[in-house]
Amino acid sequence: MLAPIRSGRQNNGDFEALKSHIHGKLVEKLDLTRVSELEGDSLRREIRVVVEHLCDTENPLLNRSERERLVEEVLDEAFGFGPLEILLKEEGIADIMINGPKNVFVEKNGRIQRSDVMFRDNDHLLQILDRIVSRVGRRIDETSPMVDARLPDGSRLNAIIPPLALDGPSLTIRRFGSNPLTLEDLLKFGAFTPEMVMFLEGAMKARLNMIISGGTGSGKTTLLNTLSSFISNENRVITIEDAAELQLQQEHVLRLETRPPNIEGKGRITATDLVRNALRMRPDRIIIGECRGGETLDMLQAMNTGHDGSLTTVHANNPRDAISRIETLVNMSGYEMPLMSIRKQIASAVNLIVQASRLQGGPRKVTYITEVIGMEGDVIVMQDIFRFIQDGITEQGKAYGHFESTGVRPRCIEHLETSGIRLPGGLFTQRHMKTH
Repeated sequence: MLAPIRSGRQNNGDFEALKSHIHGKLVEKLDLTRVSELEGDSLRREIRVVVEHLCDTENPLLNRSERERLVEEVLDEAFGFGPLEILLKEEGIADIMINGPKNVFVEKNGRIQRSDVMFRDNDHLLQILDRIVSRVGRRIDETSPMVDARLPDGSRLNAIIPPLALDGPSLTIRRFGSNPLTLEDLLKFGAFTPEMVMFLEGAMKARLNMIISGGTGSGKTTLLNTLSSFISNENRVITIEDAAELQLQQEHVLRLETRPPNIEGKGRITATDLVRNALRMRPDRIIIGECRGGETLDMLQAMNTGHDGSLTTVHANNPRDAISRIETLVNMSGYEMPLMSIRKQIASAVNLIVQASRLQGGPRKVTYITEVIGMEGDVIVMQDIFRFIQDGITEQGKAYGHFESTGVRPRCIEHLETSGIRLPGGLFTQRHMKTH
């Protein structure tokens, strides 16, 4: 029996020692290799009884809260992802960043902050990481020191281990809530204005092709989910992603996901493969979670050949950069194409670029809605319809500003009207606009 734990954070070492001791006792009593073969909830309930008995036997002086915490953490070590479980269960955490066993950071409410959660050592962190990746048929070791995987709740994990990571195993987890943000949520948070939504809704219903552009963490996927809510249930939608993040609400959605090579380095299925296959599956619209390679050319060709109303995202900081990014990605397709041909493809395929930005202090805004109107010489011509102007920074370090309509009447309005979409006459009058 271990010495009793006295209350207080200063005795966290005693608590960890007791937890490790009880976990060891549990391993002696059970064949934990069979855990994955059995029903999770019922097995967890049965083993909870065993753990509670071990707690009472090894340290009968634990108070109720300490005992409950100890039981939960031992069960997390046995069945789940150890200390990670605490962060995965906590609401409001968008990203988890682990730089070695003792340095854990989270992004919460738009700010990065240090977490109290820690792992015992590198071996403990590696053990949890191996448990995560092995469940999805992947591995991580010295011969394969980097891995992408998806957690059971849909969160996306990237990990890199020594010798590439000098300070111990490093994990980055991008979390995706089970309840995605709705249009009403984004309006409430001031991500855009009702006028902007009205225009985007009309554009989606009139089947304009859109590129959602933005940096990491700017809310591109959330915005894509929101815009997809305007797609008719009559449309057959095919989504293509590297890691399934989209949560479309339509009835007729076929979800496809790329596949990395197996342990032998074979069996890889790329986004290009899936786009080409999707074109044979009678899609009305194709949605690519993110264009990051040669599949961009196939996406543009799909947009140009009857799959109007398609959507994708790219990493770029503004609409003009988004065009340059698409040009670069098309060049990764393996086809030698003149720059003028690429630009003509883009100009004829893409109707709107919606720019998402994460501003200083955390607020996420739609900073531009820009129309692609064609070519003049060898230049793609665009015009801003709506934009966000930053006015300053609050004392708390949070950016603030206002939305404005530029006064430009979009050329696509004629297409919207022939599609039966009628927008208010003064929607594009030059003015400042208010959010909810």
